[in-house]
Amino acid sequence: MQQPNAKPNHLPEGFYYQQKALSAQKSLDLFYFLQQHLNWQQPNITVFGKTHPIPRLQCFIADEQINYAYSGTQLVVEPWPEVLDAMRKRLSQQLRIPFNALLVNLYRDGQDCMGWHSDDEKELGEQPTIASISLGAERIFKIKHKHSNEKQSIVLQSGSCLIMNGFSQRDYQHSLPKQQKLMHPRINLTFRSII
Repeated sequence: MQQPNAKPNHLPEGFYYQQKALSAQKSLDLFYFLQQHLNWQQPNITVFGKTHPIPRLQCFIADEQINYAYSGTQLVVEPWPEVLDAMRKRLSQQLRIPFNALLVNLYRDGQDCMGWHSDDEKELGEQPTIASISLGAERIFKIKHKHSNEKQSIVLQSGSCLIMNGFSQRDYQHSLPKQQKLMHPRINLTFRSII
């Protein structure tokens, strides 16, 4: 896996995209392995006073001492599978970031989504680096500036890597909107360093 440096669609500062971080075969093999072997969960989340299950499945993998919560939900920690630990070590070395946690999301089809948000929890620090690997179906990823509301979109392809760093979380929100006609699943790996 090479360090991503391409910036298609003139992505904002702090967003770097590499289309082919993993080969097609590796992406496919990893997708099916994770789909079948991770302990997928669907916790409830409270947004604007209403509680409902998150619109996707997830698995949180981290070092033993790590605790992490978002939107008031404490995540259950799973141990590192060997294949993901190896990927974490390669990314940590290439990006010089001590990744110690991984949030994996399974979008079962185009109905599963992620609303506008920033990964700006205090446990991630002021300028977090998040390495996001996509597997499976292509999905549209949207980026919105918090003050100007200017929006940009990019299609995240299977085997691609999107790095978000610097002030990307302070200045921008991102989302994965619904795609009504999409029938195929996608898995997203977001490696992060929790303080």
